[in-house]
Amino acid sequence: MTSDLSIIIPTYNEKNNIAPLIQSLRSALEDVEWEVVFVDDDSPDGTSKLLRDYALKDNRVRVIQRLGRRGLASACIEGVLSSSSPYICIMDADLQHDEGLLNQMLDSLRNEDLDLVIGSRYTDQGNADAMPYYRKRLSEAANWFSNRMFGVNITDPMSGYFMFTRHYFESVQYKLSGRGFKILLDMLISSHQPVRFKELPYVMRQRQHGESKLNFLVIWDFLIQIINRVLGKFVPYRFLSFVTVGFSGLVIHMFVLWLLHAQYHGDFTYAQSVATFIAMTSNYILNNIFTYHDARKKNKALWSGLFKFYLVCLLGAVLNVALASYLNDRNIIWIIAGISGAMAGAVWNFTISNIFVWTIYKKTNSQE
Repeated sequence: MTSDLSIIIPTYNEKNNIAPLIQSLRSALEDVEWEVVFVDDDSPDGTSKLLRDYALKDNRVRVIQRLGRRGLASACIEGVLSSSSPYICIMDADLQHDEGLLNQMLDSLRNEDLDLVIGSRYTDQGNADAMPYYRKRLSEAANWFSNRMFGVNITDPMSGYFMFTRHYFESVQYKLSGRGFKILLDMLISSHQPVRFKELPYVMRQRQHGESKLNFLVIWDFLIQIINRVLGKFVPYRFLSFVTVGFSGLVIHMFVLWLLHAQYHGDFTYAQSVATFIAMTSNYILNNIFTYHDARKKNKALWSGLFKFYLVCLLGAVLNVALASYLNDRNIIWIIAGISGAMAGAVWNFTISNIFVWTIYKKTNSQE
């Protein structure tokens, strides 16, 4: 089937939204040759199976079920690359986006010299009041920060509802990070040419089923994406997250060291060892949540992963304690000695964690 418009919809546990969403697309696009590509991250609620049932009855519906991979941005990219339409739209499955705007978006791209049309909640006629107060404030803060940091000058750079030409996507596809939850911003700041865009207002609707994906993980990914861009993408995205988590571990490490050694006058080597163990545990838990959320370990695998993390980081811990003790014995101030020891094992810990704990290199080669 040849389509003029491909609609890419990432899903995770959106089973109850599928029927009304497909019906709304059918009603809104009666005069358009279209297809919808759902990219489902192996939803446990059976979203993929339901979508396949729809696909058997309607060849405009397609589904990509991803195994072992997570993430909104990467799902959108896979969906776009699986299609061949000259125009592509990204939208959510939560029924909060106004599908009545699709024809206006498409007409704008067809008849105006544009790369991108954005559905905006923050233009004069747009409205985001359906969002909970804290979510709206977070969205507005992220929009403000993105505009100031990158000078994109768009009212809603965090929008999840937008349409673009394939030519524009092909001009940025190799520069996209593919990480995080806000692919529009990624596309905007990946373009080396001024983006010809237009914003159309829409009123965001209340979510009827499922849960919002906006949580601290989304905020974390957004911040790491910003840091990654500021550094020119020379430092790997995952390593940035690992190091950022490491800073929290360093704070915990130094607090325990201060408590046991400086406050209670315990033996430095003993204090450094305890601080290292506690910080290592904290780093594993936080990295499992944030840095490796796409390969997150749960249940029994969480505990076996912790054991592996202890095991493979043993050499890093020995190096950590040995270096810190060596410096302390030579009258280096305990703060400098502790930091030096903690930092000595950081690169080692990251490398072996990728290989043996979360097996990222194997996943990358076999799945990505």
